Amino acid sequence: MTDAETGNGNGEFALIDRLLKPLAANTPAALGLTDDAAVLSPTPGKDLILAKDAMVAGVHFLEDDAPEDVARKLLRVNLSDLAAMGAAPVGYLVASFWPEKLPSNWIEGFAAGLEKDQNEFGIGLLGGDTVRTPGPLSLSLTAVGEVTAGQALRRNGAAEGDLIVVSGTIGNGALGLLALKGALVGLDEDLQKKLIDRYHLPQPRLALGKLLTGKATACIDISDGPLADIGHICDESRLGAEIEWERMPLSDAARAALDGDARLRETVLTGGDDYELAFTLPLAKKDLLDKLSGEVGIPLTVIGKMTAGEGVRVFREDGTEITLQTRGWQHF
Repeated sequence: MTDAETGNGNGEFALIDRLLKPLAANTPAALGLTDDAAVLSPTPGKDLILAKDAMVAGVHFLEDDAPEDVARKLLRVNLSDLAAMGAAPVGYLVASFWPEKLPSNWIEGFAAGLEKDQNEFGIGLLGGDTVRTPGPLSLSLTAVGEVTAGQALRRNGAAEGDLIVVSGTIGNGALGLLALKGALVGLDEDLQKKLIDRYHLPQPRLALGKLLTGKATACIDISDGPLADIGHICDESRLGAEIEWERMPLSDAARAALDGDARLRETVLTGGDDYELAFTLPLAKKDLLDKLSGEVGIPLTVIGKMTAGEGVRVFREDGTEITLQTRGWQHF
């Protein structure tokens, strides 16, 4: 880690010694953060999986979000990418672009959030960089994982007739963001809090991803919305998809929000930030779902099927197609 001071009275290396080196203490590959890079020795018979995501204040998180929550979400969204490949996490690198006037207790809270989650997921810091910036606050994290050689889940293996399955419940992340912005007027405060909690702290489905290797034909995590992300499977597999709206699994909080405003259906389908897994499975393997669900302790729901053609279409129970204004989050 090189080249910056935080501008808040703590020099870069003092900050590294006090806040970041403890995060790497139980990660031998990090070399105590004393060198310019980590040294990983890949396990024989394993492939290394690398995933990177960035978050910018005012774009990916709100200015007043707690630093602990920001850190944990940053780590978790990257672990979710590993889960989508069927990989087990090994460690992570983080680059932090601290605004000059960022208070030191924000940085301390950020480090505490990383510590909490790296303990939960059994990983450690491998290295990274800290730099000073006029703003905005920006963060980038690279997660490193491993999977049995040749078994990484991809987006391009789906076949016509495969079932489309999602884990957990859908729509909580996008609805949680609306709740934070005060846009779910009339929804019970306790239900709003549940949605907000899911927005702040997604649950990377690492155990499920590992179990899907050798079984699922394609897999992706739902970050940009189920339609957009299932659309990526369609594009890479050169197929289309049909989704049945009534099959979409909703939490009690999400269902209550939709009962109050049916227009939120589009938010559920296109809003993103769920970080559940969407995967395809041959019809002949449908009986595996109950067993897999029991092993990971989360529901797995068939919401549609892969078809000939292209693009994702959504249908009501009576067979009529639902027209949507958008297909999901677009970065550009």
